[in-house]
Formats: sequence, structure tokens, C-alpha cells
Amino acid sequence: MIQQLRDLQVETGATFAPDVEGSGVEGSGVAANGPASFGNGPASFGNDAIALQAVNHGVALCDRSHWGRIEVSGGDRLRFLHNQSTNRFEQRQPGETCETVFVTSTARTIDLVTAYITENAVILLTHPSCRQRLMEWMDRFIFFADKVDLKDLTPTTATFSLLGPQSDALLEKLGAGAAIGQEGGHQVLTVAGIEARIAAGSGLATAGYTLIVEAEQAADLWKALTAAGAVPLGEQLWERLRIEQGRPAPGQELTEDFNPLEAGLWQTISLSKGCYIGQETIARLHTYKGVKQQLWGIQLDGPAELDMGVTTADEKVGKLTSCTPTSEGFFGLAYIRTKAAAAGLKVQVGDRQGELVPLPFLSHEYP
Repeated sequence: MIQQLRDLQVETGATFAPDVEGSGVEGSGVAANGPASFGNGPASFGNDAIALQAVNHGVALCDRSHWGRIEVSGGDRLRFLHNQSTNRFEQRQPGETCETVFVTSTARTIDLVTAYITENAVILLTHPSCRQRLMEWMDRFIFFADKVDLKDLTPTTATFSLLGPQSDALLEKLGAGAAIGQEGGHQVLTVAGIEARIAAGSGLATAGYTLIVEAEQAADLWKALTAAGAVPLGEQLWERLRIEQGRPAPGQELTEDFNPLEAGLWQTISLSKGCYIGQETIARLHTYKGVKQQLWGIQLDGPAELDMGVTTADEKVGKLTSCTPTSEGFFGLAYIRTKAAAAGLKVQVGDRQGELVPLPFLSHEYP
């Protein structure tokens, strides 16, 4: 089970932070160097420099089992998701993968979700803090005649991500070479004798794969992947990569203060499908080019407090939402007023100097 995976990770140097608040996954808590519950992943393996090298030149392995996995089944599942989130679902075929955003009626963001369409269901991979909220949110919109069922797969499955240019070679080595080249897709394959769903995409802008496996097989799969050369990567480094690459996170960049167009998530939005929750606002913003702020990266010369104003020439142009130390200093994410934003713009965050840089995970272009 998952506890066997955690025990294995502790044996190889993993430390754990307290459970993720709001993950909604049952667990007994965790000491800093002891066994963990479902509620959090390894914070660090004490090898961040080596793991970062693997992301850039080899293959790293991140345990994302604390992320939510919700199965949406029933005959109306595609129509239901089509009406509940920003991407199109009605014409999706088994084996397809897409990203979509759940938004409020005024198009404020709830979560960025990855959807895996299977023969009989859709599996949604959610942020750890949003699993319970999305279960409750979707349940509110299932009416008596709807053929839609929700099931929480989080306690009975595990999720790993492979990141780095050698991910293909590692899967080939373990007998799962059929996964290579399936851009935008996924399939169930045998990896080192273990059945897993393998999807193209690491969850970040870095090339890689996401694997979903039954919980009782998780420890064996982790052992096989690391034995084949994958370097374990903890949550602390994942968070740094998330910020550097610009993947917005709930509670920071994805809140009821922002919409998915401002967050640069154009790839998750269908502009041609019919009505869905938040569609009217999104369509109006697109039609009239009304996106007033955009998510940008900021290279900083020192640490800065979150929610601080971003200024240029003594004029406030935005707000800092995330910040992380890197090998080049500090790097942050901030929403910047569209009319002011441009790559290379010199800004200040408090007494820190910074410069705006584009983010590989996002787009600011109107399609």
C-alpha cells in the first residue's frame, strides 16, 4: 500500500512536511523524518542539486500520490465535464489527455486539472488542496436524471511523474517503449512487470511522463524506476520548478481574484464550444481583448514577501504571488497589468530589484 512506498522512501533519505492542508485525504500525520500519510509527498530526498541535474540532463522521479484522482463515470460523463470546465470534452476519445480549468460562474479559477479519457470513465488529476472541493463542486451539479458518478481514487492509487530528456530511454529500458511519442495521449502498459497508466507530460513544461498505478504496486514501481536510473525529486524542488516554469497553483495564482486567461492558460480553453460555467465571462474577455493583467515571471535579486506590490517608475503594476530561491538568485511569479507588461521590464518588489521574464508553461497570446 502507500505506507510501503513511504517506508521505502524514508529508507532512501526522504523527509516529509506536515500533511497538505485541505487535501482531504485521511492520514495520521507525520513526523519530519518518519512515515507519512496519504496527505503529502516527500519534501526532499536531500539531493536537490543531483535531482535538478537529472531534470535537465537525465530523468528525475517525483511522487505525486498526494495529488487528487477523481474518477468521473456514467453515460453522461463527457457531456457533464464539457459543461463544467473550460476545455471541450464531448468529442474526446479513449486514450486522449487534456488540461482543463474548473471556474466559478464569474470565471474565477478553482483548479487546473489534467483529464485522462478512458473507455468507461475520465480520471481527473487535481491539485492536492482541491480534491475535496472539486468532489463537492461537481456533486452540486449532478441532477437526478444525469448518468454521472464520482469516485475518489486517491487512497487506492498512486501517481508518479518522470521529468527529463532521458525519460524515453528509461521507459524503453523497462519494457514500456510503446508510450514514447504518444503526445497528448495515455495508455495502460506494463512497466518492469507492473501495470500502469502512462501519459505523456510531466505536469510541468519539462518533457516527461505521468504514471498512475494501483496503490499496492506503488512501492514496487518506485523501486523499479529508481533502480533503472530515475533520481528521486522532492516537493521542495517541484515547487521551485513550478514557479520557474510558471505553472499556476491554487491559493497562489489560481484564486477567485483571477481568471484562466489572466493566468495564461489559453491551451485549456475551448473558444468554440457551447455554454459552460463561466463561459460568458471568458468569451467576453476574449472578444473584447479585456484581459487586464497577466501572469509573468520575475527574476529577483533577493527574497520578497508574497502579496507585495510590483512597481515600475514608482507606479504599482502588479502583485507577487510566489517566490523561490534558485541557483541564479530568487524567482517569483506575479500578475502584471497587461498594458505595462513586457519581457525585460525592470521592476521593484519592495526593496528588491527585478526583471520580467516569459514563462514556458504559459501563453499571453490571443488565439
